[in-house]
Amino acid sequence: MINFEKQNYKDHWQNVYETKNPNEISWTQKIPQTSLSLIEDASKDKSSKIIDIGGGDSNLVDFLLQKEFKNISVLDISAKALEKAKTRLGTQAKNIDWITTDITEFETNNQYDIWHDRAAFHFLATEEEIKKYVEIVRDAVSDTLIIGTFSVNGPQKCSGLPIVQYDEERLKNIFSTDFELVTSFTENHITPFNTIQNFIFCQFKKK
Repeated sequence: MINFEKQNYKDHWQNVYETKNPNEISWTQKIPQTSLSLIEDASKDKSSKIIDIGGGDSNLVDFLLQKEFKNISVLDISAKALEKAKTRLGTQAKNIDWITTDITEFETNNQYDIWHDRAAFHFLATEEEIKKYVEIVRDAVSDTLIIGTFSVNGPQKCSGLPIVQYDEERLKNIFSTDFELVTSFTENHITPFNTIQNFIFCQFKKK
């Protein structure tokens, strides 16, 4: 039953990216300034190893390349989303490590200096999924963890799926065993169709 549900979940996201353009999905940002600022502040230099979780066809990777970051990975459950990003980037796509997997099934021997997740973590609806995510970041992150999710004042669903809302205390408690909270703030994201979604961003440092 679990595998069937997982497959449905993968099929859902594959369908989203096959049928919708960036201006038809709520999470699109023309310039992902908050994420860029957090990543730049956390990076030691342009060789910092960065992974964007649930990156889809977000143009965050475009801006990181423009800023001359050299070790970038993008992970998403949807192969179609990553195909779109590769097509958009053209020859630059070869400079990115593209990873197609469900985040709770991600296995790696790599250590990432900066783990960035905007709007993926809040889709993990069970304690088991959250625990698995925490275990993965514990082993895979060497320095900085950046999490952006819907806040307690944000939506309760996204793309037709239920999400989990967070505040600073809840996120801090989830990651406190291995990470120390550095900064936390909320901000409004204006969607391509002019609705408002309130996010909370937390930046953590590995203990």
